[in-house]
Amino acid sequence: MRHRWRIRPMIEALPAVVPFVGPEAQERARGKPFRARIGANECLFGPSPLAVEAMAKAGSDIWKYGDPEGYELRHAIAAHHGVSPENVVLGGGIDGLLGNVVRMFVEPGISVVTSDGAYPTFNFHVLGHGGNLVRIPYDNDREDIGALVEAAGRTNASLLYLSNPDNPMGTWWLSRDIAVLLNAMPDHCLLLLDEAYCEYAPSDTLLPFDVSDRRVLRFRTFSKAYGMAGARVGYCIGNRDLIAEFEKVRDHYGMNRTAEIGAIAALSDQAWLSETVRKTAAARRRISEIGRANGLLPLESATNFVTLDCRRGPQFAKAVMEAMLARGIFIRMPGVEPLSRCIRVSAGPAEELDLFEEALPLALVDAQQASREG
Repeated sequence: MRHRWRIRPMIEALPAVVPFVGPEAQERARGKPFRARIGANECLFGPSPLAVEAMAKAGSDIWKYGDPEGYELRHAIAAHHGVSPENVVLGGGIDGLLGNVVRMFVEPGISVVTSDGAYPTFNFHVLGHGGNLVRIPYDNDREDIGALVEAAGRTNASLLYLSNPDNPMGTWWLSRDIAVLLNAMPDHCLLLLDEAYCEYAPSDTLLPFDVSDRRVLRFRTFSKAYGMAGARVGYCIGNRDLIAEFEKVRDHYGMNRTAEIGAIAALSDQAWLSETVRKTAAARRRISEIGRANGLLPLESATNFVTLDCRRGPQFAKAVMEAMLARGIFIRMPGVEPLSRCIRVSAGPAEELDLFEEALPLALVDAQQASREG
C-alpha cells in the first residue's frame, strides 16, 4: 500500500516553483561557469577584510551552537542605529525574516498588499500561508505608494510590503514620501519596509528610526553593501512589543554562528563600506554609459544594480538576456510587464563590466535577429 502524507490541501495546490533560478543551477545546465556573474545583485567588491579575518578565526569553533539570543550582534546593530537591542531581531537574511512575519500575520483569507513585479520571495511566503495577495502595478517604474495604501484600506489588508530603494527597478522614494505613506496607512495594516539597498541610497531616502512607531517594521541585511550574501545575516528593527512577538516564532538556533561574528566585524569597518558604496556608484555610471552607447535607456538607480530599458517588449528583453547568458554573462530581467521590457545588471569590478561591454552589442544583434525570425 502506498504511503499517503497529510499535506495541507492548500500546499498541494501550489505550483512547484522557486522564486529564482540561481546562477549555479544555470551553470550546471550549461556545463561551464559564467564568465561574469552580474545578475544576482551581489556585492562583487566583497566583504571587509576584517569580516573575512574574523570568520576565518572563528571557523575552528564552528562546533559550538550560535548564541540563541544573538546578543553581541543585536547589541552592535542597536548601537550602530541608536536604538535598543530589544528593538532588533535577527534572521537568515531578509528572506527568512519576511517568512517569519508572514507566519505571524497571514492565514487563509488574510489580504496582503504588494507591488506587481516586486520581490517575489515575499509573494512565495504569503501564498504558502494561504494569504490573499493583492498586487498593485508600478507607476512610472516606481512602486505606487498611493495605490498601495488605497488597496490596503479597500481589502482590509494586514500587511503592506514596500521596498525602498526598489528591486527590480532600482528606483526610490524620499523619506518625506514614506512619511506620507505611514500617515495614510489604515490602522489595521503594518508596513513591511524592505531597506536591503539602504546603504547605497541618497541621504534623504531613509527616515530616522522611531521605534515608538507601531506601524512599521524595517528590514535590513548584510547581503548587499556589506558583501556577505552567502552568510545570510539579516535584521529587522521595530517597536519592542512587536519584536517580542517575533521572538516567539523565529528559529533561535537558525543563525550561522560564524556569519554573526563576521557581521559584527563588518559593521565595525565603515570605511570599507564607504569605499564599496563609492565603487558601486562608479560601476553604475559605467553600466549606464554602456547601455546608452548601445541604444538602451538606463534607469537612475539607488541600489547596486542598473535596470536598462531595452525600449521594446518583454520578448526582446528576454532574447537579449538569453543571448548574454549564452555568452557567459549572467544577468537577469524583471518578470512582470511592463517592467519586463528591461534587463538588470549588477555593479561590479572593471573586468566584469569589460565582459559585459564586449557581449552586449553582440547580444542585441542576436535578439534583433530572433525578433525578425519570430
